[in-house]
Amino acid sequence: MATKAETVTGFLWPVRVYYEDTDSGGVVYYANYLKFMERARTEWLRHLGFAQDELAARENVIFAVRRAEVDYLRPARFNDALEIRSTIVERGRASLTFEQQITKPANKGELLCSGRIRVACIDATSFRPRPLPEILRNQLTE
Repeated sequence: MATKAETVTGFLWPVRVYYEDTDSGGVVYYANYLKFMERARTEWLRHLGFAQDELAARENVIFAVRRAEVDYLRPARFNDALEIRSTIVERGRASLTFEQQITKPANKGELLCSGRIRVACIDATSFRPRPLPEILRNQLTE
């Protein structure tokens, strides 16, 4: 699927619900919304030119979810086309906080799930917090 970039700090990523994403009731299993959000953040980084494996190899950093607050509002079902909007709402020295919304465009952009996710930048060797790489910080201030 093609990405739809908006800004450096805001990004929209399409996702299709597969059968494997659903539970016995035929709706998306609650934990899979977090997976959709993770994919959107990963694709946002890729859009900026940063593959996570390359950041780990080049800058010795990885990202870990530090905090997640999620509100589940409406169910998504098998084969639904969804969009995940990811917006940076806070930038710390060693963290980024995203607000993410999962919507269903076919239902006039109906909001299905929203989350506030804080991601920590950590040293890939010691697993201790460390500042965001300068190359990424520079990209975020443009």
